[in-house]
Amino acid sequence: MNRLSLRLAWRFAWAALSLAAAACALAQTAVPPTAKTVFAGGCFWCVESDFDKIPGVISTTSGYTGGTVANPSYEQVSSKQTGHAEAVEVVFDPRKVSYEQLVERFWRTIDPTTKDRQFCDFGTPYRTAIFAQDGAQLKAAEASKAALEKSKPFKEPIVTEVVMGGPFYPAEEYHQDYYKKNPLRYQYYRSSCGRDARLKQLWGEQAGH
Repeated sequence: MNRLSLRLAWRFAWAALSLAAAACALAQTAVPPTAKTVFAGGCFWCVESDFDKIPGVISTTSGYTGGTVANPSYEQVSSKQTGHAEAVEVVFDPRKVSYEQLVERFWRTIDPTTKDRQFCDFGTPYRTAIFAQDGAQLKAAEASKAALEKSKPFKEPIVTEVVMGGPFYPAEEYHQDYYKKNPLRYQYYRSSCGRDARLKQLWGEQAGH
């Protein structure tokens, strides 16, 4: 191979490497390192616990959303006058777990057949809802709900809301990671409330908790 051929071969190889590096960089930047969404599934202690177990979930924060009062307190929300639901903001790595996978898991951690209630807790603060953070999440959540209506293993209709999310207000510090800070009280509450028993009744082996 003469000198000209060697130069051309080197240039082609360098161009190929440059294109591969650019493609790799584009693939890495196409998916953001983190994303967030909000789910309401009754007691936010339980929702936190369920989502913290999912690989790819970075953090969970208990809070309030869907109401009309800014920065509400737990007492205000519990009075059922603010319109807020107990909810959890989930920050996740979409390269490890997709939004669609989180929605699928969410369904199996709630009772989607009861309005303004989850297990032993009654009232609008305990309604179930998916609070999408953008149009893509809204479309995906609506599609998931439609598919679940066709495949669900129970007869009752699904009443869980799928809506665009609004402001999310973190709950008081003592609510954050409650299941870790007070494991005995948390387990007693979850068991006595009948959450896992009802999930098993609804979802069978698909129940996620």
